[in-house]
Amino acid sequence: MGECNNCTQERALTGEDDVTVAFHKVVSHDNQSQLYNRQEEDEHGDDEQTDETVHLRINYLKDEDVEEKHRARGSENVLEGGEKESLLCALPAFCTRGKETASSEEGKPPEEQPKKCPGLGLFYAFLATVFFSIIALLVKTIEGVHAIEISAIRCFFQMLFVIPLLIYHKTGFLGPRDKRIYLVLRGFLGSNAMILLYYAVQQMPLADATVIMFSNPVFTSLLAWLFLKERCTIWDCVFTVFTLTGVILIARPPFLFGEHLGGIEGNYTKHVKGTLAAFGGAIAAAFTFVILRKMGKSVHYYLSVWYYAVIGLLECIITTSILGEWNLPFCGRDRWMLMLIAVLGIAGQTFLTKALQNEKAGPVSLMRTVDVVLAFFFQFVFFHRAPTWWSLGGALCVVLSTSGVALRRWYNSSGKS
Repeated sequence: MGECNNCTQERALTGEDDVTVAFHKVVSHDNQSQLYNRQEEDEHGDDEQTDETVHLRINYLKDEDVEEKHRARGSENVLEGGEKESLLCALPAFCTRGKETASSEEGKPPEEQPKKCPGLGLFYAFLATVFFSIIALLVKTIEGVHAIEISAIRCFFQMLFVIPLLIYHKTGFLGPRDKRIYLVLRGFLGSNAMILLYYAVQQMPLADATVIMFSNPVFTSLLAWLFLKERCTIWDCVFTVFTLTGVILIARPPFLFGEHLGGIEGNYTKHVKGTLAAFGGAIAAAFTFVILRKMGKSVHYYLSVWYYAVIGLLECIITTSILGEWNLPFCGRDRWMLMLIAVLGIAGQTFLTKALQNEKAGPVSLMRTVDVVLAFFFQFVFFHRAPTWWSLGGALCVVLSTSGVALRRWYNSSGKS
């Protein structure tokens, strides 16, 4: 476009993509009346404009500036009918899309981003830890009901809770075809970890079973190195040695500590059974975490919990029927406690998931160390059993190793971000 003087006209051009572009141009004084007539005709066509409009607003220039630019450039465009019209194209002041005008956009205050509450993820992790600790306490308190039956009741209520969530999120009940084998393994190993933990709590002191079960993060790092090809450092080996040392201090095998042992519940056979069950539960939990890492975010969380509940319920029903361990609780209080275990299990998993969504895995793992402290506290308050120095030493080794794993992950993730 060429140069022109200081009168304006709005010309609308509509393209094939139904986008209307309005240009403001400056025209000469000689053609002012004729161009106003054209403007009125164009206004009648504005009714057919689409909803998506791009307005280009042109800065107006003073008459003196226009004349100077006109003489400097010395060029004119010949219009239809032999008339000469000078055009001046200036940079647009701003451009907006849609029905709203630029003035309305300027008047709107900037939208504020929702602020995250600092420490909310750690608070969720703390709640999850408290709920899981209460579950272990309730399992220890209930008498006459096998650990597998308790697990079956929890899986049953958890399945009832997850069904409406799966329907609401429209995830289906089977999951992606290429992930089903991982979902089945997650359900089988996760439910076995729960069963073994409950059995260990019934066979040995509450704190000792909790400490051994809490060692699963160390084994998770080793299994991730073996199956997921994640990096394994010398620190992982050190933490593994510390964890195994803590388990040995808690188990106190006779060939190392002699035949006469204090601070154990019942006979030493039950103590060994509980130790092996807790250690097996920690390994199963570590495998579960590796499988969850393998699936990543391609599978919805509630679908993973669904497989956990269904496979765990089937496994518990079959195993309990074979062992003949179906027993109703002795009193109404125990029945309410069984239902409370199921509700707290669902709440604990929900809060743990929310914690991982709001906070990094390292701080969440560190917060889970409160579980060990609560286990010793509950054991002393409700069962009047003071921990031995061997148990405290073993707990210290396990807590230090798991905390070291969590801190290393936290440091690595912070460095990458």
